[in-house]
Amino acid sequence: MLPFLKGIRILDLTAVILGPYATQILGDFGAEVIKVEPLEGESMRPVPPIADGVSALVANNNRNKRSLALDLKSDAGREVLAKLIPTADVLVHNMRQDSMDRLGLSFEAAKELNPKLIYCAAVGFGAAGPYAGRPAYDDIIQSASGLAGLFGMRDGKPAITPNIIADKITGLTVVYAVLGALLNRERNGSAALYVEVPMYETMVAFLMNEHLAHATFEPDGAMGYHRVLARDRRPFQTKDGWIGVLPYSKENWARMLAIVNRTDIIGPWFESATERSKRMPELYSLIAEEFPRKSSAEWLTELEAADIPCSRVNTPKDLLEDPHLKAVGMFEANFGEATPAQRTLRFPITYRDVPKAPDRPAPRVGQHTEEILAELGYDADRIAMLMQPKK
Repeated sequence: MLPFLKGIRILDLTAVILGPYATQILGDFGAEVIKVEPLEGESMRPVPPIADGVSALVANNNRNKRSLALDLKSDAGREVLAKLIPTADVLVHNMRQDSMDRLGLSFEAAKELNPKLIYCAAVGFGAAGPYAGRPAYDDIIQSASGLAGLFGMRDGKPAITPNIIADKITGLTVVYAVLGALLNRERNGSAALYVEVPMYETMVAFLMNEHLAHATFEPDGAMGYHRVLARDRRPFQTKDGWIGVLPYSKENWARMLAIVNRTDIIGPWFESATERSKRMPELYSLIAEEFPRKSSAEWLTELEAADIPCSRVNTPKDLLEDPHLKAVGMFEANFGEATPAQRTLRFPITYRDVPKAPDRPAPRVGQHTEEILAELGYDADRIAMLMQPKK
């Protein structure tokens, strides 16, 4: 855990992946994160595998947090949150905004309690558009945003990428949205601020960066970055496996064509980056035709010697034994408390000469309820009542 956000308190009213992933990063930066969840725990807690009451998904998205279990549908639960909001710097939620409003937790209600609160709503679709309030999950946003359709442009049929990518990209956007708001408050002493981070718009902005293409300049211009949509720009099959290769510069391609004995195709067009770009499908096709003739090890040796970007295609299991990831401690646990997690995913950013404290493991549901309620001044009887599930 880094010390950069020490003294900043985040109220985390999020669940699933998007919000917890974002608030975990804020916790990695040193913020105090209080995860507010239902008495039975958030929706990812029952998803296996589970050890000591913590699922793998919760473990990997909720370190450096304390868990406060509350029934926010009850007056007593909302009373606790009303006491917490004035102590917080940031409130993050990923519910539909009308659900928050019905709970009495609208931005307007929150800023009455805390005139300097940064209120971050991670929603499916922006409030200003006709899709506002629609349910949104990762697969839906992959489909709506054009990501699934990009596979269709390349392969002839759309596909969902096997990664919760829309949640995590939106989660990263939440992080920099909150950090920007905190910096603004630090510099300008601003009043309460509402920050909306919609999944749909975030993913469209992320994906269309390169694929707006000719439509950037022409009303009916063709869309799609042809270099990345080439059918053969993908892992290449070798005699015994698969490797990824991406010749990029003119020099890379000259060496690549020499390795596959196809310098015969080089002509005047080769000197122009624009013309080479137009012929990418043909160039990738040449690689695809040649690579089955040799083993992965043989190709990697030749490509690395020629300084052409390449890699063996790893499976998730391969990554656990990857020598580089071992050297940087990517999966090493650094917890100051006991945890069933034998591996974790460390914060990937390194700051030189900055002291780090041990991380907190992801909490069990309600693990810190007593502690937090006592800090708010509740006595033992009241705490026991608040922790008691409804019958």
